[in-house]
Amino acid sequence: MVDRDDLPVPRQGLVVTHFLTVRDAAVSREFYADIFDGQVVLAENPTIVRVANSWIIMNPGGGPTPDKPDITLTPPELGDPVSAFLNIRVADIAAFYADAQAKGAQFLTEPLDRKAELRCYLRDPDGYLIEVGQATGLLHGILANPPAGSS
Repeated sequence: MVDRDDLPVPRQGLVVTHFLTVRDAAVSREFYADIFDGQVVLAENPTIVRVANSWIIMNPGGGPTPDKPDITLTPPELGDPVSAFLNIRVADIAAFYADAQAKGAQFLTEPLDRKAELRCYLRDPDGYLIEVGQATGLLHGILANPPAGSS
């Protein structure tokens, strides 16, 4: 029996979770449990991993269902444009980066200073982009530079 407090089931109000369509639930489950010290709440159907104060729900893709007609769920393909990603905040990015690398995580770059924060990115086994950041300048009112080309 699963403890209700381990599940994303609010006693009142709401809870926000993140759903990922994955190729292999076991591989993704182990990635999030290992790299982010997550707690596996359900192994499958769906896979649920509690990460800090949030949950990541994972299931293989599939075609339309009565409650989502005309919707097909698929994991990203290499080279797909990115329109959404996980945003993880940590207290000590250097420690997280070293620990995650030791566990096999492959980052796009090392943590970079973006004025408001230190941040870096990695991909999960299905190619989902994950930002990992630590607030630095933001704590002192220093904001990041606006994206190139914005006014």
